[in-house]
Amino acid sequence: MNAPFGRLVNLSHVHDPATTPLYPGDPAFHIDTVATIAADGYYLRYVRQGEHTGTHWGAPIHFDPSGLAADELDIDDLLLPAVKIDVRDECVQNRDHAITAADLRAWEDRHGRIPDESAVIAWTGWEKKWGTPDFLGTGVDTGHMPGFAVDAVDWLLDTGRLGRRGALGIDTFGPDLGTDDSYAVSKLLYREHRISLECLAGLGALPVIGAWVLAGGPIYRGGSGSPATVFAIVP
Repeated sequence: MNAPFGRLVNLSHVHDPATTPLYPGDPAFHIDTVATIAADGYYLRYVRQGEHTGTHWGAPIHFDPSGLAADELDIDDLLLPAVKIDVRDECVQNRDHAITAADLRAWEDRHGRIPDESAVIAWTGWEKKWGTPDFLGTGVDTGHMPGFAVDAVDWLLDTGRLGRRGALGIDTFGPDLGTDDSYAVSKLLYREHRISLECLAGLGALPVIGAWVLAGGPIYRGGSGSPATVFAIVP
């Protein structure tokens, strides 16, 4: 049954140490059973993972030392109108594909203006690689993942499409090209009340326009973000 506000779509992977890829250098992901019904009368597990493990969202403090932490954001910062940029074909041909400002303007020619303070979500097709070595890449492809070009983020910021709040979303480890160890895109994004949505899934069910996204998960004091269940609200 559809809720009165629309239909909910899950945009998150299941968090599972057996299948969740880890960004190089991130802490290991462990789940240990600490109580069982047979022995203790209840079932409980101890979960150890980084704040940016699996599907997650990031707060400004993640890349801006003076930025807001997770607990300092407003609730409204986690609920945003969404647009989807489908670049799957380009990413099959080129693991280093970067979405440019020209690409976004061409998208608007087809679909209309990106609403201000939107979540601009790139559908690269990377979610199909989840749980396999190819998510990060192997051999000469190691670390090569698509993302947004710096000029695309500059344009989104300059035109207000990423305003005081807003987000970049993607089904890879993050909005930067995998080969950019300076994290130039993230450093532009993470200011004011803007966030990122990373390691997304189920983007085939997200409409190109018209949906909203809601980033859930625990709010940690001083947090750089949180593992999350990200929902799309589809009218």
